[in-house]
Amino acid sequence: MCGITGYCGKKLAGPIVFEALKCLEYRGYDSAGVASLCDGRLLIKKDVGGIDEVNQKCHLDNMPGTTAIGHTRWATHGAVTRANSHPHSDSEGMVAVVHNGIIENYQELRQELISKGHHFSSETDTEVIPNLLVEELKNGSDTLEQAVLTISRRLRGSYAFVALATDDPDKLVGTRKNNPLVVGFDNEGCYLCSDTLAFPEAVTGQVMLGDAEVVTLSSEGVRFFDANGDSISKEPGEIDRTWAQSSGKNGYPHFMLKEIMEQPQILEFVIQQDEKKFQSIAMDILRAHQVIITACGTSRYASLVGRYLFSRVARKFADVIIASEFGYFADSVDKSTMVIAVSQSGETADVVEGIKIARMAGGQVLSIVNRPNSVLESLSHRTISLNCGCEIGVAATKTFLSQLAAFYLVSFSMVNAFDEACSQIGAMRDKVTEALDCNNHKIIKLAQQLKNKDDFYYLARGINFAVASEGALKLKEIAYVHAEGMSAGELKHGTLALIEKGTPVVGICPDDRTYDETMNNLMEVKARGAYIIGVSDRESDIYDFHIKIPRVDELLYPMVTVIPLQLLAYHMAVARGCDPDKPRNLAKSVTVK
Repeated sequence: MCGITGYCGKKLAGPIVFEALKCLEYRGYDSAGVASLCDGRLLIKKDVGGIDEVNQKCHLDNMPGTTAIGHTRWATHGAVTRANSHPHSDSEGMVAVVHNGIIENYQELRQELISKGHHFSSETDTEVIPNLLVEELKNGSDTLEQAVLTISRRLRGSYAFVALATDDPDKLVGTRKNNPLVVGFDNEGCYLCSDTLAFPEAVTGQVMLGDAEVVTLSSEGVRFFDANGDSISKEPGEIDRTWAQSSGKNGYPHFMLKEIMEQPQILEFVIQQDEKKFQSIAMDILRAHQVIITACGTSRYASLVGRYLFSRVARKFADVIIASEFGYFADSVDKSTMVIAVSQSGETADVVEGIKIARMAGGQVLSIVNRPNSVLESLSHRTISLNCGCEIGVAATKTFLSQLAAFYLVSFSMVNAFDEACSQIGAMRDKVTEALDCNNHKIIKLAQQLKNKDDFYYLARGINFAVASEGALKLKEIAYVHAEGMSAGELKHGTLALIEKGTPVVGICPDDRTYDETMNNLMEVKARGAYIIGVSDRESDIYDFHIKIPRVDELLYPMVTVIPLQLLAYHMAVARGCDPDKPRNLAKSVTVK
């Protein structure tokens, strides 16, 4: 769950790598560093903190040399310390590495290297890689790329890493397994990055590195090798710059608020889909003996709405399985199974691992992804793109709404009503705008009123249940408040014991077929002294605070009920002095299991 980058070319590498790291900071922000080669010497500067903070201390953007690698970290192995920050070098200072992922057998490799005289200065799994490379360069391989090929076969886990060496100067070598690594080109150099968002504007060509492939960047150009070390040819593709056009804050104080506010516009882009493609996907789902949707976090809650839509609209049952649990249910997957993988990034490790299992069992894989050219897309038989542009805030907002829209399109395509779905979703632009405009300022006041509360409960039924869970997740993620989203019918099976005077309870109760039963449950918590926040298009004396939503079709309520819940989480975070873009202990792309 880190961002890695590298540059080899004619320009000074320090400023280029520093700017790339700023673009990658959403992937990890507890520490950062750069390693460069200059006059045969390896120079490493790194420290704890955000990119700009580390740059003030270490002047990363002023490092010498035309070959460098950089890293922004989200800690997995080892505490957040300077010693554990990347880049890491071997004990002799000959090789430096930046790494994203987890080396599962690092302890075994570490003990072996210690027995051979290597010394370790960090708690990380990464540090075994440069020491393995030095051992290989001394005892078997003539070049850095040969050493990378050899030691990669010994690494268990998921990884992408880039290495440079003093004995093989003006060269970068990278490889990957399950984690992304992209090569970019321009007239004055070559680049390696975790994603294309970090490439300068001058970069027009890109190549996605395949699993176990190795790439060498040098003054002579770029060379690719397969897992056997044989040279291979890979054609560059164009970079879709439109996807990254929304990567600035555009005057908003945080990316999260900007991404919440741009949700009305993104609905127009989501429905720009190929009708024939959706009809074909719909037929595959209808023909499948079983349909499994797998996802994590926010994407899983969108999937729960999707499951409801499949059942209600097309009378097709689908199960939703948490991606980290998918492997325990995989025995039933076969060639008659359709597996739908939902992921904002397309590189979530648990989702990717589950899809590999599904494919080995013969299952058909459909992915719903936001990021173009993702690892998940490369593993899928078909892909639905969300078309909503890059999302920088760690807490997903516009991608959740886009995932809902994608599920509406698929479910209506299953009853040959794709055009109807497009029309309804397109009309939701004004409704989402209304939900934003009429609630933003009043929710600021609500957040100030409740900012010291430690427990929130979100209640709903039916298609709204997933939105209750998503609202609670948002509050936990960025405001660090314990929050629980649940089916209102489950209230009496334990949770009611936790309700006391002043406990905030958010009731998602639009005027649909769940209204009466949900209101009954809210009366139960009201009788125990709860502070009721009603999210509804219908007034009620039960509410202590009413968040008004526009009236829409019953199946479309999640698109408007989630909006004020996102705003509540955001304004609670700000009121509590938290950075909603960079929540503690969390990162945008979860590339470790």
